[in-house]
This record gives sequence, structure tokens and C-alpha cells, in this order.
Amino acid sequence: MKRKQFSEEQIIGILKEAEAGAVVTDLCRRHGMSSATYYAWKAKFGGLEVSDAKRLRALEEENGRLKRLLADTMLDNAGLKDLLSKKW
Repeated sequence: MKRKQFSEEQIIGILKEAEAGAVVTDLCRRHGMSSATYYAWKAKFGGLEVSDAKRLRALEEENGRLKRLLADTMLDNAGLKDLLSKKW
């Protein structure tokens, strides 16, 4: 998995610089990122504060964990159904 270069705090700081009137191309060049990355961040983090971004990340992690638990449960359930159908 690719390592993240920027933290949420840095991303929100960059977005706030652009909101303050900085030119996006100069901002991207200064921070070493593409303009596509900037606009993806703006779509995801636009209007958020640092605390909101941390909360968003925590919720995404919890959602991923719950999805894995659901997938494991569904797999166990399918295995048990298959076992019971073969037995009877």
C-alpha cells in the first residue's frame, strides 16, 4: 500500500491556502502534488476542519472493520448452509 505523503492537517491547510486566494497551480507546484490531487482533496475535505477530518477517518476505519465482520459472518453462514444441505 502506498504511503500517505500528507496528513489531514496538512491537506486542510493547503485547501485553506487556496480558499484564501492562492493560485492552485502554484500551490500544487510548491507542495509537490498534482492538480488532480488537489481537486480530489477538495471534493473529500472541502469545508472540513481538522477535528472533522480526524472524525471522518475514524468513521471510515470503523466502517471497514464492520464490513469485514459482515463478510466473515456471511461466509460462515454460507458454509453452514452448504454443510447442512449436503448432510440432509
